This record gives sequence, structure tokens and C-alpha cells, in this order.
Amino acid sequence: MHKATIDEIDSESHPGEIYSIRRPVSDAVDAEHLAMNYFELEPGESFSGGLHTHHDQEEVFYIQSGEATFDVAEAPDSDAADPVSVGAGEVIRFPPGEFQTGYNEADNDERVVALALGAPTSEHDIGEIEAAIPCSECGEETGHTMTETDDGDFVFTCLECGNERRP
Repeated sequence: MHKATIDEIDSESHPGEIYSIRRPVSDAVDAEHLAMNYFELEPGESFSGGLHTHHDQEEVFYIQSGEATFDVAEAPDSDAADPVSVGAGEVIRFPPGEFQTGYNEADNDERVVALALGAPTSEHDIGEIEAAIPCSECGEETGHTMTETDDGDFVFTCLECGNERRP
């Protein structure tokens, strides 16, 4: 058994500074088969860096307070994404392969407090994440796989043409 208090879990930062507070709850309680993160998003902040999917994990978001917006798409195309509002006390689930990105609208007056859960594992297989980003070769937004270099940087590879991009 492992027990933790959310406020006592250190917040982890994101290189893109897309959120103010993200506390890795699953790490704090040594979860092996469930990813769980606590978020506090100020207006204009997001849960992730953009439209993406996990091919190896379903994700569930529980909104404790505030109202989050999730852009949802069947393909890696932000223009085809439909916005879905999720308010306090509501839950939204994304199966493996469904593209999504969640955020607190910039014009919201309140912070979003939420739990993000992923299963069946607490660690992402980077190779199973597909990000929707513009490809300089294709000239449009396409699906990109991710790999991590020995230096901890990411390389994105276009699934359409094979072009590699480093952020």
C-alpha cells in the first residue's frame, strides 16, 4: 500500500511551459499499471503540447473544478477536430487511437483542476504516441511518431513522407 497527499507531490515542469502544475500521482504511489497526473491549468494552459493520441493507452480526464475544452479528432488534423466542453464533476474518455488535446480556454475566468488517468501502464511508450504537427515536406499537418534521443530531446518523424523534425 502507498498513500500520498496531492499537495505534497512535487510538480513537474514541461519544457514548453504549457501548464503551471502537474503532479505525477502514479509515481508517488508506485503505480505500475495506471498513469495518474493531477493538473491545475490557468486560463490559456493545456494538458499536453497539442493534438495527439496514444496507441497503447486509453486516457480518462476527471474535471474537479472549472471547465476544460478538448479538441477531438479521428485523424491527426487540428482543422477537423471538434471541441467538447467538460465541466466540474464530469469525466471524458479517449480510447487508444483517438486524437485529442485538452486545455483551459484563454478567456476563462477560473482555473481548471483535473485528474488525468491512463491505462494499462503508468509509463508511456514514446513510440506509441502520435502527434499531429505540420510537416515542412508535406506542407500540411500530418501524424508524426516520436523518438527520444540520448540527450532527452525528441525527434518527430512524419508518417506520410518520413521527414524528421526536431523541436
